[in-house]
Amino acid sequence: MSETNPNPLDALLKTHKLTRGEYEKIQQLLGRDPNLTELGIFSVMWSEHCSYKSSKEHLKKLPTESKHVLQGPGENAGIIDIGDGYAIAFKIESHNHPSFIEPFQGAATGVGGILRDIFTMGARPIAVMDAIRFGRLDSKENGARNRRILDGVVQGISHYGNCFGVPTVGGETVFESSYDGNPLVNVFAMGVFRHDEIFYGKATGVGNPVIYVGARTGRDGIHGASMASDVFTEASKQQRPTVQVGDPFMEKLLLEACLEAMKTGAIVGIQDMGAAGLTCSTSEMGSRAGTGIDFDLKHVPQRETDMTPYEIMLSESQERMLLVAEKGREREILDVFDKWGLESAVIGTVTDDGMLRVRENGTVVVEIKNRDLADEAPLYHRPYTKPYRNVPVDGPSFTSASVEGDLLKMLASSDLCSKRWIWEQYDYMVRTNTIAGPGGDAAIVRIKETGTSVAMSLDGNGRYCYLDPREGAKLIVAECCRNLSVVGATPVSATNNLNFGNPERPEIMAQLVEGIEGLAEACRFFETPITGGNVSLYNETLGESIFPTPVVGIVGLLPTAPPVPMAFPKVGLDLVLLGGLGDCDLTHFGGTQYAKQVLDALWGLPPKLDLEVEKSLQAAAREVALSGLAEAAHDLGDGGLAVALAEGTFAGVGAAVSIESALRPEFALFHEGASRVMVATSKLPEVLAVAARHGVPATVIGKTVAGELSIQLNGAQLVQVSVDKLYQTWDRALEESLHV
Repeated sequence: MSETNPNPLDALLKTHKLTRGEYEKIQQLLGRDPNLTELGIFSVMWSEHCSYKSSKEHLKKLPTESKHVLQGPGENAGIIDIGDGYAIAFKIESHNHPSFIEPFQGAATGVGGILRDIFTMGARPIAVMDAIRFGRLDSKENGARNRRILDGVVQGISHYGNCFGVPTVGGETVFESSYDGNPLVNVFAMGVFRHDEIFYGKATGVGNPVIYVGARTGRDGIHGASMASDVFTEASKQQRPTVQVGDPFMEKLLLEACLEAMKTGAIVGIQDMGAAGLTCSTSEMGSRAGTGIDFDLKHVPQRETDMTPYEIMLSESQERMLLVAEKGREREILDVFDKWGLESAVIGTVTDDGMLRVRENGTVVVEIKNRDLADEAPLYHRPYTKPYRNVPVDGPSFTSASVEGDLLKMLASSDLCSKRWIWEQYDYMVRTNTIAGPGGDAAIVRIKETGTSVAMSLDGNGRYCYLDPREGAKLIVAECCRNLSVVGATPVSATNNLNFGNPERPEIMAQLVEGIEGLAEACRFFETPITGGNVSLYNETLGESIFPTPVVGIVGLLPTAPPVPMAFPKVGLDLVLLGGLGDCDLTHFGGTQYAKQVLDALWGLPPKLDLEVEKSLQAAAREVALSGLAEAAHDLGDGGLAVALAEGTFAGVGAAVSIESALRPEFALFHEGASRVMVATSKLPEVLAVAARHGVPATVIGKTVAGELSIQLNGAQLVQVSVDKLYQTWDRALEESLHV
């Protein structure tokens, strides 16, 4: 076959991102050739985005159960018990590819999608967090585009969350060259409800009506799931029609209508129409229940004329849900949605044959077993070698000309500077449950119904995972749990978003495998099982992969109490390092922010982590916080001790610190060794007693003072700078970099 006259089937399969082998399996399952609509349905349901065909075998390694877990992976969101008959549903999802193609709508509909995952379970959303990553803003080649994408993504997140009425309470923003052509937009959401208000996405009850509710179906988002399962090329810039368009005001109505309809007792199953739209919701609900669904497209509300079955089934138009109601109670459901001014229509029924049967004006146009779509996607045991890395093990020779200058440079860097320009665009106080919002180690949201609170932390570190995916992933879990412990919360459960490159490359697949195994080990150790999440692969542009970037969101439980601040509240407090000064060598310094921002280099291995030591440190930090012994506390993460001290001064109170250490100045002040928390206290003996009881080293390093940050190492003055200069350097940097 010549290149000028390609095989029509091969061209069709390429368009649908299916292989010859997958097509042959489809033929085998159907016992015939699929028609075009059926081929499109298989293409989205068997896409990496929907089927996890490259990762499913490895995801089985993750812990998923504990005394708190009520619902683990397999539903729209995980659920954990928080006491007094109440539970929370939470999950994280990605919208990476759409946010590159159309930043505003890509990010906005990412928020809308994860919110529907929460309220389809019956929970009212009460908080959102986001982990976003972009190319470097100072890049000569890509800086303008990266700034445009950042601006669009932030506007999209704020627009949808603010209009819907859910607080965006925190997150993280990182800038790396590896995200130049492939930004990451991961959105975490949480909702609260009673145990007896939980709903599942199952089409149970033969003969029960299937009801479509919400927005009308349009042509936006067609092939969105398969687009999200492919690498980016120059042609990707033309894929805007595959990005959905959201309406947060309609979603707010949809939320209220769904929760009201659930209270009627007439709903037996419900699922949102997210990736793969009507196809996904019908086939997954049927597969979970072992039933079939038979419906006619003529009943599906449509906002465009002459839509084909292919377009209707593959559309990813937003703000739509699929319900299964008790037979004879349809009117109760329809009346609720009429009241809220939303479309609703009975489109079909639940059957006993396990088939997805789609009709067009009575004529069958699709006939596929639900299990074949939802559970029979081919599973690939992709080969893997060693994780890909292209950096030296040994670092460069360097000596700081000015430690104070290095600190100021780091505070002005895009990663470490104030993100106020971002979070001020978010309404983080709506619903009046936010106790601690953006800018702290962890966000805290009040659960009014129980008189307790839930803390949330969201973390990732692509540099660490590039250097060692297994150890990097373990460090992310440890950091998340430490952030929760600093505010007094006990970590109880986790969700994850695995952002990796092309799994068909063995060295990239190795990153994924080792990242999952690292997460599994750490989550098992810290007793934070994974209740659900998302895998986003093929994050690659023109052959350049992103850093392996697992993002972990962990929730913790704590009493409702005033939060422990990060900044020093007054002078005269003792400063204590729980965990001590830590240790570091050149090999384990290469993934730090100092190496990135000051040396512009990456080498070696991430910091060492001893899980037992970390667990003891976290227990001590929690006790200090819950006992009211800390007037401020902050974990030592990105940037190490010097950056943590500078961040402690941002309320206007300084610190005088004197350290004795055999470490060279750059290591002592900027290494990012794990298992360390800085505490400001007026009750030093009690803090030292807690540390001793937990077997945790505790080093007194100085006191809070007025006006300046002073740091001495072995008697030498390395830093002496006013708190005003520190704050202004940190506070203005992002806005200045956006207006280059």
